[in-house]
Amino acid sequence: MVFFVGIAAAICLGLGYVLQQRVAARSQESSGHAFRLLRDLMRQRAWWAGIGVMIIGQLLGGLALGLASVSVVEPLLSASLLFAFIIAAFLSKQRVRWHEILGALLVSSALGVFLAVGDPLSSDHPKANRAVVVLAIAVVAGVVATLVMIGNRRGLVVRSVLFATGAGLLYGLQDVSTRAASFTFDREGVGQVFLHAWAYVVIGAAIVGIVISQSAFQAARLDFSLPPIAAAEPIAGIALGIVLLGDRVSLSITGLAAEAACIVAMIVGVIFIGRSKALADCGTDIIAPSSRPTADRVGLAD
Repeated sequence: MVFFVGIAAAICLGLGYVLQQRVAARSQESSGHAFRLLRDLMRQRAWWAGIGVMIIGQLLGGLALGLASVSVVEPLLSASLLFAFIIAAFLSKQRVRWHEILGALLVSSALGVFLAVGDPLSSDHPKANRAVVVLAIAVVAGVVATLVMIGNRRGLVVRSVLFATGAGLLYGLQDVSTRAASFTFDREGVGQVFLHAWAYVVIGAAIVGIVISQSAFQAARLDFSLPPIAAAEPIAGIALGIVLLGDRVSLSITGLAAEAACIVAMIVGVIFIGRSKALADCGTDIIAPSSRPTADRVGLAD
């Protein structure tokens, strides 16, 4: 059950990312101000369609997180990059290349091996230490703020990568918080969910993550802006799930080595898929010549 829900969530997330980037790439907002960009995007129906599909994906991801541990669900959600590649290839009418197939195989096989070797387990009633939760959120916020500050001082391609990494970290925090909030829902009902801090962490991480990701999507092509999100989200989600919710994975030397190798393989697979020409063309094929971004913005120079 969790597998099918997780894959459905990944499909919706992949479609949502593609639709958002296609709109952000042609935005006329050039001041670099994230909230002005967001205001411009909110006037576009296609962008709202992308946000709507992504919300459906996040709700499905929340359902999956209620069924299994973050360590199980996060690798499934990372397949959103694969589905984004498929959707972008269809929209841009590009052929599939060898490195894209290799990337898909690496991601899929790494997910399977990670689940088999790690044997992830979650606590039925996680009791996170408040001080640890506050510290973890502060660390994530600090890292994201640092990435944004550095990105604002760099070229558009580097900015896109750094912003996207920050958005991925926030989405990982959102995933963990969603699962924590789901325990409140199961125990106390929907009326009590908003009496606990986890619900507001979910909302805050989602809003800030969306704002930052739109800046990443506008700054460079999808092959630069999406892979960092797809790589950072599961890694952050798994790490925070272990620290905050008591998720457990194999701690044997062999198990840790295999899990580390799987994470590396997932990142390599993400990079291979991210080099897809379909992702590179996504967002530029629908832009009129008069409004087409500069070469730097679409990732041809930095």
